[in-house]
Amino acid sequence: MIDAVPVDLASGTVELPLLHDRSDDARAVMLLAHGAGAGPEHPFLAGFARAAAASGMSVIRFPFPYVLAGRRLPGPARDAVDSWVAVFRAAVDAHPGAPIVAAGKSYGGRMASMAAAADAIDPALLIYLGYPLHAPGRPDRPRAAHLPAVAAPQVFVSGTRDPFVEPVADLEAVVDTCVDAELLWVEGARHSFEVAGRKRDADEIGVRTAELVVPTALGRLFD
Repeated sequence: MIDAVPVDLASGTVELPLLHDRSDDARAVMLLAHGAGAGPEHPFLAGFARAAAASGMSVIRFPFPYVLAGRRLPGPARDAVDSWVAVFRAAVDAHPGAPIVAAGKSYGGRMASMAAAADAIDPALLIYLGYPLHAPGRPDRPRAAHLPAVAAPQVFVSGTRDPFVEPVADLEAVVDTCVDAELLWVEGARHSFEVAGRKRDADEIGVRTAELVVPTALGRLFD
């Protein structure tokens, strides 16, 4: 089991520590990246990874270099893409023959899509947990031009009240431009998949989200 992956950046080489949630009967391996405002140990990701492992998909979480440097805001997109490439290649080498799924919360998923669009990684499936189509209140500046270039199947998971995709018809239109993509809506959920009137902690929300996503992912991979 790999404990860390080196990634060469313009500023030097950084070792990305890996968090493993192993499945005893794993049918696939999911690489799971965090959002811009939280690292890989965030309770939502911890709950999601634990539930995914219980459902037959081993999960590997990793941080982006800016988190290791103690910064709150993401660094250059190139650093995140290079991190995705390094972790992906290490996972392929460590799990020969296993389908590798690239998944990420918000920013982490968007960086995976950029790596895939550039043919730097070739996952069996991409999963976006709250794709940040645009900054809240700025639907005039979408982050979607590269998505039709992604060859791998894509699954977008989004809340119907997520300010990063309002109006929701815009995300639906983007998904329609992709080669092979589907959209899973979580009714009433916002960007972190919290729903008004349902008091749940982030760990439980992660578990519930995985229970929605993982069966779809395994169906995509094996049906």
